[in-house]
Amino acid sequence: MNDSERLAIAAHLHVALRRKTGRVTDTEWMASDTAYGQAMAQFALNHARSHQDAELERLALRFAASLPGAPAPAAATMGTAGAAADAAAPVASAKRYVGGLR
Repeated sequence: MNDSERLAIAAHLHVALRRKTGRVTDTEWMASDTAYGQAMAQFALNHARSHQDAELERLALRFAASLPGAPAPAAATMGTAGAAADAAAPVASAKRYVGGLR
């Protein structure tokens, strides 16, 4: 993942954290410093799990996965694996549909 994509995800996470927790983060530092990025992703995950916020959890996991060389946080307990499978299903069916027309 390139830097601009990581920065965009960090900006989305920043807005969600500001809106839901009142916490202000440094978006550029979050995207460039792995330790700070992991700390903010873990903070977001802890808040999301304690408040059952699927959107914040999804953003935190996506951001953590975008960090270079950083291990992803523990898997979610709110069914993130099911959401990931649901998200992948339309893409697979879209490819099959396009392939079926030709």
